[in-house]
Amino acid sequence: MPFLDRLTRWAEERPQESAVLCGTDRLSWGDVHSAAAALAASGEPTGILRQTNGVDFAVRWAAGVAEERMCAVLDPSWPEDTAEQVRHRCAAALAADPAPARLRDGDPASCFLIGLTSGTTAVPKGFRRSRASWRRSFELSTAHFGLGPEDRVLAPGPLAVSLNLYTLSECLYAGAAFVTLPVFDVAAAHAAISAHGVTRLVLVPTMLRVLAERGLAAGADAGGVTAIVCAGQNLDPATLRAARRWAPRAAIWEYYGAAELGFVAARCHQPGGTAERSGGKLVDPAAETATGEDAGKIAGECGTAVGSPFPGVEVAVLDAAGRPVPEGVTGTIGVRSELVCDGYLWGEDGRALGRLGDRHTVRDQGFLRGGQLHVLGRAAEMINTGGHNVYPHEVEAALAGVPGVADVVVAGLPDGVRGQRIVAGIVPAADRPDRARIRADLAHRLAPAKRPQQYWELTELPLTAAGKLGRSVFRDWILEGDPRARPLR
Repeated sequence: MPFLDRLTRWAEERPQESAVLCGTDRLSWGDVHSAAAALAASGEPTGILRQTNGVDFAVRWAAGVAEERMCAVLDPSWPEDTAEQVRHRCAAALAADPAPARLRDGDPASCFLIGLTSGTTAVPKGFRRSRASWRRSFELSTAHFGLGPEDRVLAPGPLAVSLNLYTLSECLYAGAAFVTLPVFDVAAAHAAISAHGVTRLVLVPTMLRVLAERGLAAGADAGGVTAIVCAGQNLDPATLRAARRWAPRAAIWEYYGAAELGFVAARCHQPGGTAERSGGKLVDPAAETATGEDAGKIAGECGTAVGSPFPGVEVAVLDAAGRPVPEGVTGTIGVRSELVCDGYLWGEDGRALGRLGDRHTVRDQGFLRGGQLHVLGRAAEMINTGGHNVYPHEVEAALAGVPGVADVVVAGLPDGVRGQRIVAGIVPAADRPDRARIRADLAHRLAPAKRPQQYWELTELPLTAAGKLGRSVFRDWILEGDPRARPLR
């Protein structure tokens, strides 16, 4: 694994310093190294890791990828039937009786991780990732995001999620102390930031939003946080505003990527910088001179921008034949990169990772403008309404700028006339909007075919187990009559 030789270095140079902290538990660099080395040498099977957050997770993860070993990290929240099916599919790739191993990095070309895509009703796909891909990724991400041994990093989400598993591994590589929580809890996160001197947060925007807003209300100090890294979904203007007030010294990074592709694009909002303009809305420079319909169009697009290509990554937007399309034209996002995984072990259905022309893609749709990548979402999420193709994300981006809208989610529901109808769920702010006000505000932001046909008032934002926006959860709420969603009047 690409962090084990570095782990040995930190254990030799800083044996007593904190390496991994969770709740009241702490392991030093020497503790992590000695415990992981002993487990790897014991010959105990370590190929399946399925456990909740804790300091022991780091020990078992390090031992599970020692030398030429390979490990699959299963989500402990999965139903037992799903977990058993994944175990069965992993069996062919994992040694039933692994030989004792030393705690050191293996052949860079060899596979160390069976990555698992998130899934609820279906068995997650399994893909192979080489040691070289993450070694190169660590080199790029630590330099780009400025992570070093002086940092203390809080990743409050589940370690089975790729964002948090990568962050743990990146910290072990960089020599930064890694802080997590047994389960996500706002008060516990605020306490950990203060108690452990956290300098950096890595989390999805929904978690950042609640930490920032409740932190401001409760006076929970985040003055020592100098960097925030967000991924997994769009960083909306309201979350950015709250985070800037709560952690005024922090450079706020957002990046777009995929477990199979690695990093693709990123951008940084510097403290007091110019990325937030026009009443806190994220806009691109062209919006300053645009008027009328063009201004509304750009206002809708600004929430889809995810930044410029990540260092070492070539990004293009392609047509169905794999040819680059002109700037501003929507197509399939394709990349050339050393960070891409080695393909699927199972579950390849042609709807996720694949090749289009000479580039890799996970079928996300988007466009390029002025060197910035805009992401509209997966082709599978597209809503076909009355013959028009609409991406939920672009509608959400437009609605996020409507006064009185605190949070929003958009999905498509079956419709006998249109094929699908666009429905929007609104979590209202104090200045609660009604349908008439929302529709009037959207008139200059979205084309008529992209405007929702129905609005629902939500008591909370529907989220997946990983804390990401759950459009399928929202659909289920409506279809099942869940009291958390009621028609907006």
